Amino acid sequence: MLRISRQFLLNGTIVMALAVIAPTLAAITCGPAYAEDPDISSRRASERTDFTDAEIKDGFFKIAFNAELQLEAPAERVRKFDEPVRIFLDSKSNIDRRPEIAAIVADIRAHVNHLDVAVTNDREAANFVVRLVAAHDLDRTIRSLYGDGKAKRIQQTLNPQCLSGIGKDQRYRIRRAEVILPVDAGDFTFYDCAYEELLQALGAINDDRSVPWTMFNDDVQMGFFDVYDQYLLNILYDPRLRPGMTKQEVNALLPEVLSTARTWVGNINLPRHADARHRPVESD
Repeated sequence: MLRISRQFLLNGTIVMALAVIAPTLAAITCGPAYAEDPDISSRRASERTDFTDAEIKDGFFKIAFNAELQLEAPAERVRKFDEPVRIFLDSKSNIDRRPEIAAIVADIRAHVNHLDVAVTNDREAANFVVRLVAAHDLDRTIRSLYGDGKAKRIQQTLNPQCLSGIGKDQRYRIRRAEVILPVDAGDFTFYDCAYEELLQALGAINDDRSVPWTMFNDDVQMGFFDVYDQYLLNILYDPRLRPGMTKQEVNALLPEVLSTARTWVGNINLPRHADARHRPVESD
C-alpha cells in the first residue's frame, strides 16, 4: 500500500500578492478515485461512522488549530473563509481532471452546511485556485508561485507531491487559497490528494497521527469525504464559529455546535451509514 506523507507549513511571509496576508502551505504525498476506484470503494465499505463527542472534539482541536510547521509566531486560532468560496480550475496538463475536481467540490458543498463553495470560470472572481499539473511540473509550478527561495525551503522541509496554501488576513479570515495537484499519479492517489488538499485549504489545516479516523493523518488514505471529517468541517463552518476565535471560545460553544453537526451529518448520510445516535456532549 502506498504510504502517504502529508505536512502543513505555516509561513509568516507575504505570498500570492496578498497585502498583509500570511500564507499557509499544506503539502501532501497522497491519492484519490473517479468511477469508483476499488481502493476507495473498499475503504468506504469499511469506514467507521460512529464517534463519541470526545473523539470528535479531540480531532477538531488538533486539526483546526495546529499546523505541522509554523514559520511565523504560532497562533492557535480558527482560520476559515467568511465569504463565498469560488474555485477556478487551472488545467496545465494533457490529462483533463477538471470534471473530477468539479464533482469533488460539489460533494464537499453537499456535505458541509453553511459553506458556499462552487467552481467558477471567472478567474478574476475566484478566491481559490486549483492548479492541475503533470507530476514532472510540480516543482516548477511551486517555484513559479513562491519564488526560488521559498520553493527551496518547501522542497527541503516537505518534499511535497501535492501542495495547498492559504492566505489569511490579520483577523484570521482566509482570503485566498491555492492547491497544486498532479493529475497523472493514478486515480486513488489523485482523489485522496484532492479531497485532503481542498479541505485543508478551507481551514482544516493540520495533520495529526494521533487521530486515526481522519484523512488529515499521514498514515490514513481515504479518497472520499468520510463521515468523521464531515463532522470536523461542519463544526468549522458553523456560523457561530468565527475566524480568530481561540480554543477557549470555541470550547464554550462546542456542545451546541456539535449537536447541530450531528443532526446535519446524520441526515445528509442517511442513504449510506452515518452516525445516527446523537449523544450529548461529554463533559471533561
